[in-house]
Parts: sequence; C-alpha cells; structure tokens
Amino acid sequence: MQADTLLKETDQEAIAMDYRADAATVDAAKFPKFKPGQTCANCALYAGDKGAASGPCGLFMFKDVTGIGWCNAWEKKA
Repeated sequence: MQADTLLKETDQEAIAMDYRADAATVDAAKFPKFKPGQTCANCALYAGDKGAASGPCGLFMFKDVTGIGWCNAWEKKA
C-alpha cells in the first residue's frame, strides 16, 4: 500500500462518513452508533488481510483504511 492511497480523516469522503483513523479517538457522545471494540478490521466492508495495518474498504473506492479505524457505516462482519 502506498501512503497516497491511505484515506485521510480530512478527505471529503472520510468527512461524509465520520471516518476516524483510530477508533480510540471516536467521541461516542457525538457518534452514538459507535460501540467500543468496533474497528475497520472487524467491519463487513473491510477487505484487508487479517492482522494488516490497513486495507481496502468497499465504501471508499481506491483508498485504504486503517485496521484500527472506524466510520459511521460500520457493520458487524459475519
């Protein structure tokens, strides 16, 4: 993965989905859908390899997200 493919919190699509590169920084009062333990790595939309620092997300085309990240589209991986 190249650094320029990693989604930044300041990218328009990240802002639209309340993306945080580190789920530990999510304000649960501001984002009531967030529950501790939710990360990109355990989201159904995440397509990265298990244990990888980052990987592709079905939501953000041509961008990778951090495995420890979170966004408002989080859905439990089956």
